[in-house]
Amino acid sequence: MQGGVFESHEDARIVLFEYTDEYDNTQRKHSLIGYQSPVQFERNN
Repeated sequence: MQGGVFESHEDARIVLFEYTDEYDNTQRKHSLIGYQSPVQFERNN
């Protein structure tokens, strides 16, 4: 996510939500899959 100026608070909220949702679901390591990210888990299995 790069810095920028948003036209409204709602626009900023949407961009932030989309960024954190993507990061959290694809890159964050999860304990149930051996502390791998979901992407790493898919590659390894």
